[in-house]
Amino acid sequence: MPRPLNRPRPPRYDSALACKELAAADPKLGRLIERAGPFTLRLSSTQSPFEALVESIIYQQLHGKAAATIHRRLLESFGPVCGVEHPAAEHLLDCPNEQLRAAGLSHNKSLALRDLAAKTIDGTVPTLARIRRMSDEAIIEHLTQVRGIGRWTVEMLLIFRLGRPDVLPVDDYGVRKGFALTFQGLKPADKVTPADLPKADVMRRRGERWKPWSSVASWYLWRACDLAAGKLTPLP
Repeated sequence: MPRPLNRPRPPRYDSALACKELAAADPKLGRLIERAGPFTLRLSSTQSPFEALVESIIYQQLHGKAAATIHRRLLESFGPVCGVEHPAAEHLLDCPNEQLRAAGLSHNKSLALRDLAAKTIDGTVPTLARIRRMSDEAIIEHLTQVRGIGRWTVEMLLIFRLGRPDVLPVDDYGVRKGFALTFQGLKPADKVTPADLPKADVMRRRGERWKPWSSVASWYLWRACDLAAGKLTPLP
């Protein structure tokens, strides 16, 4: 899951209603919701899609601390050039390769960031105002045209940046493991193998019960993993 964001706020949808309706539609999920406690997802929609995806690309396949350092170095390197907190797409597209390498970016990530910048300039990547008016699938269709951006990355943006209520990321390991723990009898002490994890179609079929609150259900499946790992104390 993405790292915590600055200026967090609750999503605009009614999470209490979501939990109530999810528990009524799926009693097993309802028991998980009861054990895990209140829905505490917080998000920031002040980032533009360009800014959020710059961060997402940098964080891919890296430890959080290392990625945070690279992200900070990249932003700081533009300070003398643009004098703002975050460079614009034009700045990133025009900067020398040496600047990206000095921040710690790999060749592939540098190419992905330049492609993101180009597709932001040509309108493939929407502005924040425009993206708020688009459907989830339209957003996925647009953003997955960027090099290095897959469906999962966009789904995380939909849940954690845009606060969309009905996203079920069936390829996310934590959601899949939480599903197995909640619905398929996986025990917290079990060593997880690929055979233990549910197929996407199995998750989608059960997920029909969760509409229009699949994001909330997904958040609780992540909490199932935290409960199993002892990172979250279950409520009595």
